[in-house]
Amino acid sequence: MKNIDFQKLKTKMFGYFDLNGYLIPQSEAETAIREGVSFRGINIIILIVAIFIASLGLNVNSTAVIIGAMLISPLMGPIIGIGLAVGIHDFDLIKRSFRNLMMATLFSVATSCVYFLISPVNEGHSELLARTSPTIYDVFIGFFGGAAGILAIGSKIKGNVIPGVAIATALMPPLCTVGYGIATLQLNYFLGALYLFFINSVFIACATTMGVKLMKYHPKDFTNPQRAHKVRNVVYTIAFLTMLPACYLTVNMYKENMFMSNCDRFVDQQCNFDGTQVLSHKAVMKNGRKSLTVSLVGRILPQDSLLLALTDKMNDYHIAGTKLRIIQGDNSSGFDVTQATSSMLRDMYQVTQSTITRQQEIIDSLRVSTALMARNDTMSATISPEIKILFPNVKEIAITRGIASDIDSRRLDTINVALVEYSGPMSTAQTQKFREYLEARLNTHPITIVTSKSLVTAPLK
Repeated sequence: MKNIDFQKLKTKMFGYFDLNGYLIPQSEAETAIREGVSFRGINIIILIVAIFIASLGLNVNSTAVIIGAMLISPLMGPIIGIGLAVGIHDFDLIKRSFRNLMMATLFSVATSCVYFLISPVNEGHSELLARTSPTIYDVFIGFFGGAAGILAIGSKIKGNVIPGVAIATALMPPLCTVGYGIATLQLNYFLGALYLFFINSVFIACATTMGVKLMKYHPKDFTNPQRAHKVRNVVYTIAFLTMLPACYLTVNMYKENMFMSNCDRFVDQQCNFDGTQVLSHKAVMKNGRKSLTVSLVGRILPQDSLLLALTDKMNDYHIAGTKLRIIQGDNSSGFDVTQATSSMLRDMYQVTQSTITRQQEIIDSLRVSTALMARNDTMSATISPEIKILFPNVKEIAITRGIASDIDSRRLDTINVALVEYSGPMSTAQTQKFREYLEARLNTHPITIVTSKSLVTAPLK
């Protein structure tokens, strides 16, 4: 067997990571970074425009618009400047970069605050909420994004690295969310987004400092090495302290995700009963309190026995101590359709209610029509004694409603008809007086009087 030359292999492997031949001169990289630190003239105008675009994107919950704002934002400049200054011990550049970063931050927050104060839409969408709960993952994003950024600036081959870093590190949306929190007086938005921006800024700067060391940039001449040592210690302390809340939030997020997953498994495996199915379930973990609400539809199960049986099995799914609530769908006292998460059930309920309402309207209309027909059927007999006295020439009368059709236009209309048989002739004035009497007595307008020879038909033999 041939012996492996580990030294040669090591040299070859490290050769893949050799930066020599890919880097531009230090002076060129420094010049590019120092130009990006400045926030005057066109840079400050572009920053304000980018903030407005990002605020619009957050307002309408548009990811594409937010990405566009990230690409044109010049915020990366002073942050990378701080990292470079720490790496090469340029204390004047540290001061200038920090001052410009503070100014850019204030301009950004003020611009976004003004926008959200005048915007008619102030609802917190998912893109806003995503910037209020930073975790350790945001630390990694900021660090690796900053590392990619400084390597791209210092290399001959830029490619799409710089735009990608701008999108990944996401400096603009947190500042806009800070402005939203101020405009709407929501402290959780303000603090969460400000912390996210601080994380990104600190770890982009830290990655830049390490990148400068990796690319072996020569430090600036200085006569006070103790000062440089102190600055580095301050930077590393800030980075460490910045990570601590993110680690805490990450642990809480992990616990919450595990709790949700365990609740899902518990409901899927233990809440299957014959004749009953799970409509929805909701697990909540807040301030150390855990609760699980399960909505069931179908056959009613004994509530106490059900709770006892399920509670005993919760320990197997690592959710012991969780407050369990069972809502059974056929129990009118405990079931509320508005709380159902199933859109299908809500739609079915709404359609059913709408159908019931329409049917009730039809029934009411038919009741009115039936009552009117019954009234007409009996009215002639009711007023017959009055007619006999007031209009003795009236022999027989029948009152009805009919549908008249115009032959030419085919228009249909409802008419009230009185079929009358006279025992003797009646003048026009008497007929008019009779019509007015019928309209007043029956409270129906108008009434058409039709003369009939006989209203009584002989019975069939």
